[in-house]
Amino acid sequence: MTVMVYPQDKYNQELVNMLAPSDWQNPTPIGRYNLVVIGAGPAGLVVAAGAAGLGAKVALVERHLMGGDCLNYGCVPSKALLKAAHKAHDSGMKPDFERVMEGLRQKRTGLAHHDSVARFTELGIDVFLGEGSFLSPGCIEVGGKKLNFHRAAITTGARAALPPITGLTEAAPLINETLFSLTRLPEHLIVIGAGPIGCEMAQAFRRFGARVTIVEMADRLVPIEDPDASAVLKTQFEKEGIDLILGAEVVRADKSDSMKSVTLKDGDGERIIEADEILVAAGRIPNIEGLNLEAAGVDYHRRGITVNDKLQTTSSKIYAAGDICSPYQFTHSADAMAKILIQNALFFGSKKTSALVMPWATYTSPEIAHVGMTAAQAAEKSDDVVTYSAQMSEIDRAVLEEETEGFARLHVERNSGRILGATMVSSHAGESISQIGLAITSGLKMSHVGATIHPYPTQAEIWKKLANNHLKASFTPRVASIFRFFLNLFSRN
Repeated sequence: MTVMVYPQDKYNQELVNMLAPSDWQNPTPIGRYNLVVIGAGPAGLVVAAGAAGLGAKVALVERHLMGGDCLNYGCVPSKALLKAAHKAHDSGMKPDFERVMEGLRQKRTGLAHHDSVARFTELGIDVFLGEGSFLSPGCIEVGGKKLNFHRAAITTGARAALPPITGLTEAAPLINETLFSLTRLPEHLIVIGAGPIGCEMAQAFRRFGARVTIVEMADRLVPIEDPDASAVLKTQFEKEGIDLILGAEVVRADKSDSMKSVTLKDGDGERIIEADEILVAAGRIPNIEGLNLEAAGVDYHRRGITVNDKLQTTSSKIYAAGDICSPYQFTHSADAMAKILIQNALFFGSKKTSALVMPWATYTSPEIAHVGMTAAQAAEKSDDVVTYSAQMSEIDRAVLEEETEGFARLHVERNSGRILGATMVSSHAGESISQIGLAITSGLKMSHVGATIHPYPTQAEIWKKLANNHLKASFTPRVASIFRFFLNLFSRN
């Protein structure tokens, strides 16, 4: 199996040597594995390592690069790119893009040993490189070798989807799998899609000095987020000079010798925008091709494999985890699901994915983070839910660091004070949201957050401020009269 990663410099060659060595010889299968894991992305690696650590006989199958999207085309390279872009913005200096990308590749390779073939072999796992295909509900074939199993885990993930736009494929757009192979900064980049990936990369390339245009069918950025969070990001993007075309549909893409273009349609009719690169960040599709799921009795649909709340597929011996079956397509989601899969598949566990409290973050500047109940859900249950908001401009640390754009918002059960959900927009939102994730997971109330001592000055103090606001709101006239009665009573003694 030969895998190529471009550009073929020393860092990418070292990466491939660790994650898909061309001279690798697949081992001889044992009689029957406790667990066969198909797909060595974040979910598959956690499942394989966890099961092997508990004494299971495990086989791990990967057809491309160990580490999956997260290491190779997702979280790792994108966050390295964002760091360089934010550093350039803060310093006011335009960086050498070629050196930035070389540094990205170096950092990615520096982390690759964690996901390498050698490391997982040392863990006692039989690693098979090649296409895995089910022969039956109890057997999979890889490179002509049959792997029989007691249980199997499908963790093949998902990949970027190309919308059905005329001429888009022929225009050879960038997707996350090709974006990090760039060595030259585009003069003008069109980004189709204003979700987390589209917004992160749009801001990064703008901060490197490219002209950037975002095209989004919805009427706002990051449509899954609280509308107020979208508005803060819109203001920031406009301030940085990113062109925003919202509520528009891309109906055609074209490519000439030197330029690419998209034809847009909105309320004003059609128009054409030219650029030297197009990045598509408009959704993902599951990696199910070649698995021969029919032979295993595993049902699937256009968004992935069908699983129940315990991650079991329609074939009782086969489970799935990660992007292949989850609406939450994050590395931390894959990790959490992998742990549930191990318990349920190997130890007759009854853990449920519906019990997970799933946070997420968009790593723009400012960051947007969320966990639990959304603003829309809170609005639907307004009789039972009360919402508290505070601006970052009210927090000393944000003022001192001149990072006052943003806010924090908590949705709270009206009668009990139990925390149900939160959104935060700030420079440290991704870090700060975990406090509320812990509170929701543990069933804590606003009073618990209020009683927690926060170091001063921190941006996370905003949670304590919201808890104090809840306490003040609870101090109704009736409660106040009771307090006055007791105070007057005690003052007579």
